[in-house]
Amino acid sequence: MANDLAALSNELAAVVEQTGKSVVAIHARPGFPSSGVFWRPGIIVTAEHTIRREEEITVTLPDGSNAPATLAGSDSGTDLAVLKVEGPGEPVKPAANPPIPGNLALAVARSEDSGVNASMGIVSAVSGDWRTWRGGRLDHYIRLDLTMFPNTSGGAVVNTDGAAIGIATSALSRIAGVAIPAATVNRVLDQILARGHVTRGYLGVGLQPVELPDHHKGLIVLSLEPEGPAAKAGVLIGDILVSLGGTTVDDTEDIQAVLEGHAVGQTVEAEFLRGGNSRKIAIAIGERPRRS
Repeated sequence: MANDLAALSNELAAVVEQTGKSVVAIHARPGFPSSGVFWRPGIIVTAEHTIRREEEITVTLPDGSNAPATLAGSDSGTDLAVLKVEGPGEPVKPAANPPIPGNLALAVARSEDSGVNASMGIVSAVSGDWRTWRGGRLDHYIRLDLTMFPNTSGGAVVNTDGAAIGIATSALSRIAGVAIPAATVNRVLDQILARGHVTRGYLGVGLQPVELPDHHKGLIVLSLEPEGPAAKAGVLIGDILVSLGGTTVDDTEDIQAVLEGHAVGQTVEAEFLRGGNSRKIAIAIGERPRRS
């Protein structure tokens, strides 16, 4: 039994040591650093909420040296930010599949003073697509039952094989820490490197669910953004949206789900009720304005 525990202890320590070669400390907020992970050569991924300034960002690299970093872009919806840096660091190996509840998980972070630090726990819950309170979509909801220290956010969450489940964040749930899945990191990273931000479609309408006489629901248009996609297409206040892209909609979440599957600029057919009559309107999806 003692030998088994010693073997497990050594295996976990080896995983942390190896993962530490990919983890940096990021100095981009007052008080204390956060962590980041070399996801690709020269590319560091971290938690967006820990980046409080866009300039004069430095990172403590795995070899202990400090180097300047450039903010390539960020996405508050998924709480991801991307930095570019020149310096030594091995990219992590993303896990091929999401974990299952009960799997052991290690959160590996870095401090300028103490170096690599880690906490261990389990994956307490996993589900499919999950929309964050910030409006982004994660490919999986991965809840962690482990200690989230002040510098854990932005660090690597790895399994016992050392493969990265995702990026640790304390900002997306009030219940527990969350791992931003590796699949989401790859998707968002590609967009940020291509254009500096993540594009999200929008219609430019204010909607509210309403009950319809046939016991179905729809979404009544309460407001229209001037010169927005819906207004340009001829949508009027008071119209009731019942389907979008061939999908029945009765909640604003349904709208977001449909828009996730369409590119900005693509035309989507919307079915409205106007004066009791059905009307189909083609709307060219616009790009949601970014917060300044």
